[in-house]
Amino acid sequence: MTESTSLNNIQTWMQNALIDPYAVKETDVDARMKASSRLSATERLAIYQRSYITRLCHCLAEQFPASRHALGSELFDNFARVYLAEKPSNSYTLYELGRRFPSFLEATRPDKEHPPEYQESWVNFMIDLATYERALFALFDAPGHEGKPWPTPDCPDENLILQPCFHLGRYRFPVANYYHSVTDQSEPELPPCSESYVAIIRYNYLTSSFPITQSHYEFLKSLQSTNNIAESLDYVAGKLELSSENVRSSWQENIRNQWVANHFFIERAE
Repeated sequence: MTESTSLNNIQTWMQNALIDPYAVKETDVDARMKASSRLSATERLAIYQRSYITRLCHCLAEQFPASRHALGSELFDNFARVYLAEKPSNSYTLYELGRRFPSFLEATRPDKEHPPEYQESWVNFMIDLATYERALFALFDAPGHEGKPWPTPDCPDENLILQPCFHLGRYRFPVANYYHSVTDQSEPELPPCSESYVAIIRYNYLTSSFPITQSHYEFLKSLQSTNNIAESLDYVAGKLELSSENVRSSWQENIRNQWVANHFFIERAE
């Protein structure tokens, strides 16, 4: 068996032919595949190429249902096909298929050379929505805390740290509301620009999104770095020019037990 006809070489060629159909030469197809009584080798290969791309487009639609709703099925599929051609699957699992989709939308936006104030609002919305959807999807299979004990309200602050399956998002639009309206089978309109902050957690293999304020976002973002509640409370008070006493009072009276009950935290290991 020659190198050109080895199993590994044929498999690699077939993979490339499926990923990038336009780069395949007809002479190469004829050398590796047989024609049937009704179809040429190129026509036979085309069946697999169309099926492969259609399957990947379907997977992307499942990972970005709200983006598909916002764009419409035809336009979304067009975006998906361009994305798959420029960013072909490079993982053994289709779980990673949409990982680069938000950055692809950012990199290929038609107004990317314009100053931010002159960029299209709907493009910003689509990028933020895809970013939120990717974060939500990624948490489905991320390492979590399932099967282990969760802290109770009497756990001291110094023992509380954010749970591993936790994500913070800051967006230019209320994308979480839009996403959940779509998944609830309603027909939301594209929302106006309005900054939003979201915390996403997974508990018992179910993800939940929590709308939070800017001060909550700053606190949780700091906590991701420090793993120290007292230090992060002081940081927020200084950053937002708030009374440290008022920040600590709000934390103890209004926020702490609610977030513990909603499984934002786990107990620090000994």
